[in-house]
Amino acid sequence: MYKLVLLRHGQSVWNKSNKFTGWTDVGLSKQGINEAKEAGKILKKQGFVFDLAYTSVLKRATKTLDYALKEMNLKISVIYSWKLNERHYGALQGLNKTETCKKEGEKQVHIWRRSYNVRPPLLTKKDIRWPGHDPLYKNILRKDLPYGECLKDTINRVLPYYKEEILKNIKKGRKIIISAHGNSLRALVKYLDKISNKEIPNLNIPTGIPLVYELNSKFKPIKHYYLGDKEKISQAINKVKNQAKSS
Repeated sequence: MYKLVLLRHGQSVWNKSNKFTGWTDVGLSKQGINEAKEAGKILKKQGFVFDLAYTSVLKRATKTLDYALKEMNLKISVIYSWKLNERHYGALQGLNKTETCKKEGEKQVHIWRRSYNVRPPLLTKKDIRWPGHDPLYKNILRKDLPYGECLKDTINRVLPYYKEEILKNIKKGRKIIISAHGNSLRALVKYLDKISNKEIPNLNIPTGIPLVYELNSKFKPIKHYYLGDKEKISQAINKVKNQAKSS
């Protein structure tokens, strides 16, 4: 049996203010730092150790990993990839979710946030929010940088990276943790659990709570579970679910 641990970053400052974040590189809130530390404590208490970590290039994910590994007293190799970045929210980035619901309607915002193949309003190349203006992506082909993504787009960059890069190390028996984002992890969970396009809008992944997958000899899930108090986990999932409400 193989184990893979997925960890959504702790609460960011824009999670706290209920803004669409996407590729905007914001830091962790005080609560987010505590969530990251708590994740590390829980993993250590449960006897987890890791040989290798993967994360995005966005600091809310990289810092979450740093805090968690520090709590575990682990110093391991970390691989950073933009392909594990959050879904790019296009022209929604920086907007308050509640205010956007009041303006556009909860149904429309839910579609933008959670649907499989509906993109948000797109950026233009001149918009400063387009990743082509960010030095962080200077070595990425311009054609690969999004103007806005739906979950399907996110899946199309996350899954090849998982299959070609991460899975090969799981097959070698390496113990791996992935610190990433709500939608990049939803992309992976959709694949692992064979969640339909129709059902994927109902999946909500809470911040800062380790999600463990046990895989069989064919690297297919046997089961998965969150680590921690069940009531707190349920509350955290509902908090994510209710982020985009008009009141």
